[in-house]
Amino acid sequence: MREATITRKTKETDIAITINLDGSGKHQISTGVGFLDHMLTAVAVHGLFDLQVKTVGDLHIDAHHTIEDTGIVLGQCIDQALGDRKGINRMGHSYVTMDEALGFVALDLSGRPYTVFSADWHAPMIGQFPTSIIGHFFESVAFQSKMNLHAKVEYGRDDHHQAEALFKAFARALRTAVEHDPRRTGIASTKGTLTD
Repeated sequence: MREATITRKTKETDIAITINLDGSGKHQISTGVGFLDHMLTAVAVHGLFDLQVKTVGDLHIDAHHTIEDTGIVLGQCIDQALGDRKGINRMGHSYVTMDEALGFVALDLSGRPYTVFSADWHAPMIGQFPTSIIGHFFESVAFQSKMNLHAKVEYGRDDHHQAEALFKAFARALRTAVEHDPRRTGIASTKGTLTD
């Protein structure tokens, strides 16, 4: 099983995350930010990842550190669980609808972190979750997991629907990318490595 557990404690947050890339969608998530819990639940369920997240953050200030740091540790867990990335599909993409909204994610577990994010939001908050940090959350995950990530809200009227479409698309794309190709015995790269 490709699993990883990482803890990270700073003066702003105290985080413990465990991920099993070969799971069944079991999850136990508590961050103190309800919409973040909802989105990480979607990642677990639609990616078929077993995911445990426990974040205690300085929510008396705002949700920024809690959301950003959870993304950092989640990305570190994905990277560690992938190991040498031998035999994986490496790339994945997904379109996901959520009522009137359409989200798209394409990603490459290339070992070279990069993020392109495009979304227009209609309000500053979804519950306690600032819409302005959604792109940065994905950027944090991508950087720490050494992932090339392109995420776009194609259209939509409701911010909740738009964000949920993106997180589900991310889960589906990541599920495809981490899965093993039974025909591949080595690394899906002409240079022979995805980690250097």
